Amino acid sequence: MSDSAGRRSGGRQARLGRRARPQEAAAVAPESLVTTSANPAGPVLVLACGALANEIIALREQLGVTDDAMVLQCLPAELHNRPGQIAPRLDAYLSEHRHKYSRVLVGYGDCGTGGAIDKALARHEASRLPHAHCYEFFATTPRFNAISEAEIGSYFMTDFLVRHFDRIVWEGLGLDTRPEMLKTYFGNYRDLVYLAQTDSPELQAKAQEAAKRLDLRYVYHKVGYGDLTQAIKAAADV
Repeated sequence: MSDSAGRRSGGRQARLGRRARPQEAAAVAPESLVTTSANPAGPVLVLACGALANEIIALREQLGVTDDAMVLQCLPAELHNRPGQIAPRLDAYLSEHRHKYSRVLVGYGDCGTGGAIDKALARHEASRLPHAHCYEFFATTPRFNAISEAEIGSYFMTDFLVRHFDRIVWEGLGLDTRPEMLKTYFGNYRDLVYLAQTDSPELQAKAQEAAKRLDLRYVYHKVGYGDLTQAIKAAADV
């Protein structure tokens, strides 16, 4: 994304990672998901960001976990640009549906909410992915830290964000109607770092084009699913 977009989502990611780390101690590791006494025999719920849907579905299939054993429900990926709305939306969904499930894994990191997600989940016996955001659990913490230390002005993108760059980033930040805001959003970024889940030449080409449009240097890392694999495996108890 552009610099201004980076401040609102991607480029801000490196700074958010550092701010969110103190709160990670409060996030429960997926291996210790709480089984509620209300419905101990019910399925596991993965309540996730829509940007993770394809990856979670693929992992569920790889692990042989059936739809009735692990239910996936996603909130809109557009919340990527509106982190203040994430915790209230999670709280509302779990308030209505938590009783249907034995355990709940929330497919978000802290995601720039300043600990608001953790506070909401504490009310529902639910746990989230124990990282600052998806860029970190896809890359894994050592690689993410190395990338951020090498260039703090890194704007991160995943397969989903590359695939939906126009809708989520360009139009989502209003750059289609106000292109002059590009420097405001992305002026402090230097690199567009594509953390690829798949080995897709088509997506690599799209990511390179996005970097050009945002006037950023293109950096590519094939990271796969990273720590998300173990989190889904542990939640499914397989």
